[in-house]
Amino acid sequence: MITVLTVETPSLGDRSYLAHDGEVALVVDPQRDHDRIRALAAETGVRITHVFESHIHNDYVTGGHALARATGAQYLVNADDPVSFERVGLHDGVVVAVGSMRIRALHTPGHTHTHLSFILAGADGEPVAVFTGGSLLYGSTGRPDLLGPEHTADLAHAQWHSARRLAAELPDRTEIYPTHGFGSFCSATQSGGTASTIGAEKRANPALSQDEATWVENLIAGLEDYPAYYAHMEPANLAGPTEIDLSAPAEADPAELRRRIGAGEWVVDLRTRTAFAAGHLAGTVNLGLDGQFVTYLGWLLPWGTPVTLLGETAAEVAEAQRELVRIGIDRPAAIATGKPEDWAGDASLLRGFPQATFADLADRIGRGEPPAVLDVRRAAERAPEYIEGSVGIPIHEVLQRLDEVPPGQVWVHCAAGYRAAIVASLLDARGHDVVAVDDAFGNARAAGLPMAHG
Repeated sequence: MITVLTVETPSLGDRSYLAHDGEVALVVDPQRDHDRIRALAAETGVRITHVFESHIHNDYVTGGHALARATGAQYLVNADDPVSFERVGLHDGVVVAVGSMRIRALHTPGHTHTHLSFILAGADGEPVAVFTGGSLLYGSTGRPDLLGPEHTADLAHAQWHSARRLAAELPDRTEIYPTHGFGSFCSATQSGGTASTIGAEKRANPALSQDEATWVENLIAGLEDYPAYYAHMEPANLAGPTEIDLSAPAEADPAELRRRIGAGEWVVDLRTRTAFAAGHLAGTVNLGLDGQFVTYLGWLLPWGTPVTLLGETAAEVAEAQRELVRIGIDRPAAIATGKPEDWAGDASLLRGFPQATFADLADRIGRGEPPAVLDVRRAAERAPEYIEGSVGIPIHEVLQRLDEVPPGQVWVHCAAGYRAAIVASLLDARGHDVVAVDDAFGNARAAGLPMAHG
């Protein structure tokens, strides 16, 4: 009996897979912290013999190369990918035997030129599942623009044909196991699905219901910005990432933290946005572990800037350190645990700012004291409806557009509060008077705030 187990990485919106027949196992698209995969294999009592890569990833550093070396498994990658390490090269149609399982490589370009999907079958060759990587996702497909605008149109057309090929060659009951699509910016659009089949996608996926021209036009028109750190992932993955070191760095004392902040390094407070607003070390940035911490850190951080992690516990810091290696930030410059008072060493270095709701904002406006409002949602989120008179600067553009931030007190909001807290901390560190709106944007209209659109 073939079993497929999922290893989630929700902070990046990705999944990795371990499929086994009770004795041997194969792995598809492992994250860099592959100890999770090895622990799962040990718990299940199976031996990893093959590691498959669907494509050269753009949103994370792969653990495939290191996992194969650690387990003695074969590492299977498209033969046309210009990698700088030894691997078993795959081509369209190649069938690989893994114990009683069979894996057939299917060329499904669209997310990248050399993208492969992997059809999983038993010894009889009957498909039971397909690992689709960044090709056919739940209700969507992988985005076609990560290799540059000069490739987007061609890859979009290829993606449509790849989705159609998968639907044509596989039975409706075939389970689909994509790598992206669970919050990853590698997905062209987001969907809330957690499981699907070829038959279900035929009924619900626009790539399988719309004609090619219409689908490609809609796909390209709907593409939004993606994290800046993506630019560094392909080179790292082509080089063959090495093993990681998750041992704890040295603890920094208050003097070292002040020095690092003064040097322009990023000192990141991992606590919740509520705790940060109540009190924090001046000059620190808040990216809580309760949101897409590593995605937004990688998006906002000037690449190569040293990062120091502050957490209430060693476990929080260790979790953040694990997140960092997934995008190629191998070691924090330093860490510190405890409370803001411990990190400051001097009470005069503690800061805080108010949190508020949209009802509070409406009350302020009703009293004839309208503050400046900064909307840090993405452009596509803002266009349907926004607070009249607000300034729109997407979170990932704030540091490049600081001169557009209104003077005086600024109320910062997003769709739910997480991104607003990040931006509020960035502005606070630069001396702005901020209020972080910790509220769902749907409450803005209900609070009676004047709305606009377009």
